[in-house]
Formats: sequence, C-alpha cells, structure tokens
Amino acid sequence: MPPILTRFIRHGMATLGIAALLTGCQGMPPAHLMPDLDDPLDSAPPIERGLDAEGFSTLLVAELSGQRGDYRRAARGYLAMAERYQATELAERATLAARFSNDPLLLEETVERWHQLSPTAEAPLRLLAGLALQRGDWVGALEKRLLLVEQGVHGELTLFMELALDAGVPPLPLRERMGEHLGRPGASDHPHYHDAVLAMAILEAATGQSQRAETRLDALARDHSELPALWMTRARLALGDGNTTQARDAARRGLEVSPDDPRFLLLLAQTELQLGNVAAAEAHTDTLLDEHEGNQELRTTLASLFLEDGHFEAARRLLLPLVSGEQPPPTAFYLLGAIAEQEGEVDNALLYYRQVASGDDFLRARLRAARMLIEDDRLLDARAFLRIERLRHDDHFNDLVMLEVELLDEAGMTAEADALLDRELARTPNDEQLLYLRAMRAWAEGDIEAMERDLGRIIERDPDNATALNALGYTLADLNIEGRLEEAREMIERAHEIEPGNAAIMDSLGWVHFRLGDPERALPWLERAYTAMPDQEIAAHLAEVLWVLERQDDARALVNEALQRFNEHPVVDDLLERIPELTP
Repeated sequence: MPPILTRFIRHGMATLGIAALLTGCQGMPPAHLMPDLDDPLDSAPPIERGLDAEGFSTLLVAELSGQRGDYRRAARGYLAMAERYQATELAERATLAARFSNDPLLLEETVERWHQLSPTAEAPLRLLAGLALQRGDWVGALEKRLLLVEQGVHGELTLFMELALDAGVPPLPLRERMGEHLGRPGASDHPHYHDAVLAMAILEAATGQSQRAETRLDALARDHSELPALWMTRARLALGDGNTTQARDAARRGLEVSPDDPRFLLLLAQTELQLGNVAAAEAHTDTLLDEHEGNQELRTTLASLFLEDGHFEAARRLLLPLVSGEQPPPTAFYLLGAIAEQEGEVDNALLYYRQVASGDDFLRARLRAARMLIEDDRLLDARAFLRIERLRHDDHFNDLVMLEVELLDEAGMTAEADALLDRELARTPNDEQLLYLRAMRAWAEGDIEAMERDLGRIIERDPDNATALNALGYTLADLNIEGRLEEAREMIERAHEIEPGNAAIMDSLGWVHFRLGDPERALPWLERAYTAMPDQEIAAHLAEVLWVLERQDDARALVNEALQRFNEHPVVDDLLERIPELTP
C-alpha cells in the first residue's frame, strides 16, 4: 500500500484531511482577488502511486458521510478505494460502515472483499459465516467455519451443529460436508480435531447412524476422556435417544472432569427429573443456586424445567422468593400464572398474568390469559380483560388490539374482529399500524379496493413508508392488473430507495419487471433477494424467471431445493400446478 495512504488510514481523515483543508482555507484570499495564473499542474504527469486528488476526495466524502450517518455512502466510498488500492484496512473500514447501513447485501459485499484481500484473516470469515446463517444458508456457514478450522482456528463446530439441529436444518448435507472435512489428509493433526469428531457424531446420530456415532465417541474417549465436551455430547445424544440413565451417567462423568461447569449440574437435574427423582433434582438445583446466588434468570430457568415435567410445587418453591423481592422479574409472574393455570385456578392465574410487566413476556402473558378465559367459556371476560389492559398499558394499545383481533379470528368471529378494528380506527383514523392490519385482512378476503384505500391513506400521510409502498406495489404487480404495472413499479422503486437492503422489496422489484415482460432485468433482483432472504415465495419467483429464460435445469434445481428446504411451500406448489414440467 502507498505510504501516504497508510498514514491516511492510520491517523484518520477527520484529523488530517479536514484540519488541513480548514487551515488552508483560512489563509487564502477570496477567489475574485486572486490573479489569473496558469495551473502549474496542467502539464504534470498523472499520479500513479500514492493518494491522488480523486482518491483523497473519495475517502474524505466517505469519512464525512459516516459522520453524518450516511453509512451506505461511506461504505461505498471505502469499498471503491479498497478496490483501487487493494487496501485491506479500507475494506475493513467499509465493512464497519456497512454494518450500520441496514443493507445486508452491501455488508456481504464489503466483507467478501475484505476476505479476498486478506484470505487468512479470522474476522471476515466469522462475519461471512454469520451472514450465511442470517439468510438460512447453513451449509455456506459451515464452509466458512471449515476455512477457519483449516487455518488452525477453533471453528466451534459442535456448537454449530447443535444450533443447526435446534433450527430444524436437514442434517444430511452437513454430515456429508463434515465427512469430506474429516477425510482430508492431516485433519487429525488439528489442535481442535476433537471438536470436528463431536460435531460429526451429532450429525450421525441425527441421521440414524447412532451406532457409528457411539463408535466415534468411544474412540475419542479412549484418548481424550478429559474433554468436558465429549461427556456433554454423550449426555445430550443419550437424552435425545431416550436413554435417560445413560445420559445421567455421562453427565456425572462430565461433572467429575469439569466440576465447575454448571451445565452438567443442569443436565443431572434434568435427567433425575425424567427418572422421577425430584428430590435428587432439587439437590442439584440447590447446588447451582448456591454457586450462582442472586441469579434470577437461572432460578426462572430451573423453575421452567420443573414445570415442563409437571412438578408444580418444586417450580413454585423456586419462584416465590423472586416475586417477594424488590424487583421481581416478569418471567416469575408468568411462570406462576402458568402453574396456576395448569392446576385449574383460572382467576389466580389471571392475577399473576396481569402482573407481568412490559418486556418479552408481556404480550405472551396477555395472550395466554385471554385464551385461558376463552377455553373456560368466558369470552366476554377475555375481551373485557384485554380492554382493561389496553387502558392500563397505553404503550401496548395497538398490540393488544391486534391480539384481540387474532383471538376473535381463532374463535371464528371474523365479523366481530372487523368491527373491533373499525371501531378503533374510527377513534384514531390515522393509526398506521392498525390501517396496515386492516389492509392485510382486506387482501386476505380478496377486497383489493379496501386494501388499496387503507394503504393509500398510510402513504398519503407518510410518503416514505416503504412497507406500505411495497405492499401496494407488489399486490398490483402480482395480480397483474392491466394499466397499473408502471404505477406498481414506481411505488416499489420508491420503497427500494428508502430501504435499499430490504430483500422483500428486491423480490417485488424483480417480480414487477417480470410482469412488465423483462425477465432479464428481473433476474438479478430476484437472485439478490433470494441470497439475502431465502424464502419459498422468492424461490418460486426466481424459478419461474429462470424457466422463462430457458434455464430449465437451474429452475428445477431451485424448485427441488425449495421443496426440501421449506416445510410449507404454497407458492412453489402453485408454480408446479401452472408449470408441471418444473417438477424435479
């Protein structure tokens, strides 16, 4: 990198660049008083090394843009200069700006460039793995983690596989890739080789190869019995297979190896509960609580454990000390409400649910309380309860209205739900949240005119409401309403200007171009949308465009991926009805 550029990056543009400009300007006479002189640089050769005027200007604009909060422009500027000067530091700076830009595709572009400029750097690889997870590409995330492993870094593969299985990711592709990794020369020489072995055992167990998993773990135990992760994995796999006694034995061994690891105490409590040994489970939880005195979250987690297994008294004993304290956690009231509900004490449960303060459990408590009353044939009481809660918690007013609408729909009382929404909108006619909800209900009922009326009111009052612009534009495009496709395109393009990183809007842009008869222009938008947010609807749009562009093999491969990847795929199913030849 040119030395001047290195100094520029190290010391920061705001310090050197702006100070120099301000100092220079203070000493210069007004332009109209300066004599006309020939520019001495007119005949100078072009700058081929170092930071020339264009480079300096671009970097200065990028720095100032970042200070003004225009992170997208800042990232673009730094990225352009990273390309020009092949500067890793500028690619890193571009990534930092892109992280604040709310544009996932820009972030991925900057991180990819950072990785290309510094292939062995750990930070960009970890970021790329995280971005792949965000868009649901678990195999891609695994590839990045394996690159880290091949560079000698701990890839945390065991934790990764546990998260993947918890998320419902198909384990077979992950197992096949892990098999390739373990089969490469020198794989066993890695300092964290055991992590890859444990990850593989988890995948083998998840794909019905329990015996192979056990054999793999037995071999690891012969040489590395001191590894806590080994016994943690054995215990969890045994629990998953219903071998509770074996799981307890593995947890005990793990506690011997790592007596300070609270996870083994938690596993022991869990296994003892499943074996019906409540007193033994409580002994383990008491030990945990003694070691983590004052940890409210731990106490509520343990109470949930007892509650799930139906041991209400043990759960209550853990929770009551919390609600009698000075700052009781909302979760404690929620769990006490759940206990009372399970025991059939509806009114007592209602009292607990009402005491759940604002936070993660607030709406869940109100929903559960209202459903409990409805199941007790007390629909009027449920509605009265929600009405009172709206008065008590004005900051949750709309959330509680929408919750009641949902419950009325569940009860088959659609007319009452519509009346509630109309009544609240008559009181606050410009409430964008409720207008949008009513618009979506109208769309579901096929009343496009009513939907457009409510979305139009939102856009009239808030022309920068990207959600409303996209919803209306996409609906017009999807219905292929004659004479309104250009209008739809303009709305969607406006939404994209406001939220350039929104994958749903990119999908709408691609789809409206397709409806306008321009599949070539539609394709890159749909590809970008599917990369940023893999979704069955986007997959169907992209597959149809690929089919029209005579890329039949790519279209079939994408449909096959969607059918395997998504549990529900109604838009893909509709596509296959219209184009049966797409069936893989």
